[in-house]
Amino acid sequence: MRSGGQSMTQQAGTLSMPAGDLRGLVEAHLEQLLADAAGSPPHLHAAMRHALIAPSKRVRPVLAYLVAEPGPELHRATLDLGAAVEMVHTASLILDDLPCMDDAQMRRQRPTTHVVFGQATAILAAIALLNRAFGILAELEPVPAPVKVRLAEILSRAIGWHGLVAGQELDVNARRELSNPADVEHLNWLKTGVLFVAVAEMSAVMAGFDDRRVEAIARFARHLGLAFQTADDLIDRSASAAEAGKDVGKDAAKPTLVTLLGSENAKLSCDQHLRLADSALIESGVSPEPLRALVKKIFERPSPA
Repeated sequence: MRSGGQSMTQQAGTLSMPAGDLRGLVEAHLEQLLADAAGSPPHLHAAMRHALIAPSKRVRPVLAYLVAEPGPELHRATLDLGAAVEMVHTASLILDDLPCMDDAQMRRQRPTTHVVFGQATAILAAIALLNRAFGILAELEPVPAPVKVRLAEILSRAIGWHGLVAGQELDVNARRELSNPADVEHLNWLKTGVLFVAVAEMSAVMAGFDDRRVEAIARFARHLGLAFQTADDLIDRSASAAEAGKDVGKDAAKPTLVTLLGSENAKLSCDQHLRLADSALIESGVSPEPLRALVKKIFERPSPA
């Protein structure tokens, strides 16, 4: 474990690789973890695989690795942490796509999970992935037990009634009542920003950052997440389903920064969040260039979630 000040790229034994290589590493790790579920009912296992091993840039697990900058002793644990958050994210997409939610037909360049496997199995697949995520955190080695408890608390808070779940409830039942950009930004924070912050904060805590650096990297992730959601809303307005890899035009009649401010002002808001994210990144002491390369890759348009 390490404590503030020194970047892992300045320490002996640091594992360093570009985001593209990390994505492949994450994909292989997800495959390995999902293999452990092979004894589950075949229909359920196929549904989990369909959702989890779908084309994706793996932004959250790659972010986890680039924040932690692990040495060999935390390499596996950092991949596990990122995989746990990716399972949570995938579960949230499965639920978000259900007919009772957004009623989406395509996600990550393939039919949504409920379209292929039915609603009941899709819901069970989401529950299974959420459940396994916390099991992975409990098994992290060589992470001390008090740190694992803190990681679980951070993730639980991000998911729960003040996080993703709250955001989905507002999106389904209260979005049309939103009338100003601040309210939309709050919804964007709940639906997207909280998980970006959670994965960055968890990685920083596991890597031993001091409180000041944890706060700075969390601020970086918050602005990154808000920019990400605004960019996604812009894609919903301008890209085709084939380009986006998912349904588009579903938010055209809903309050978003794009519908409230117009595309140009929404782009300005996105750019402002990216500038604030970069300032916070410098304050965090994390090696900036790998994360800047990730940010550049994320905001290539269109960019699937």
